[in-house]
Amino acid sequence: MHLAYPVVLSSLLFCTGLYGVLARRNAILVLMSVELMLNAVNLNLVAFDVWLTKAAEETLHSGQALTLFTITIAAAEIGIGLAIVLAVHRNRGTADIDKLRDTAEGHETDGPGGPDEATVTTEPAAGQTEKAEATA
Repeated sequence: MHLAYPVVLSSLLFCTGLYGVLARRNAILVLMSVELMLNAVNLNLVAFDVWLTKAAEETLHSGQALTLFTITIAAAEIGIGLAIVLAVHRNRGTADIDKLRDTAEGHETDGPGGPDEATVTTEPAAGQTEKAEATA
């Protein structure tokens, strides 16, 4: 088999995962898209390992070993990620990334400048208007 077939397949998988990360709003779907991207990288690692061992005399299979390491890290990442998403969903009631980002950054709905700008009055005090009229 040629090297082009798994490379094209892995690039399609990676692009699909990248689209999922950029376009999705649900945190679980974003995590699934990250896993799809990692699987595309794993496919590339194994394909290039097989291609390079045909050319080399020594068979170290370092690409396959790195793939097992990546799968282990991805399993830990998805376990911790899902635990965080479930905890946030229990507290906030949503897994929408945009709503969670707004609450994390502390955006207020009082106005563009925050609560202090909304309470500022522009009327001068009574003593200041009398002084201004006396000097004029």
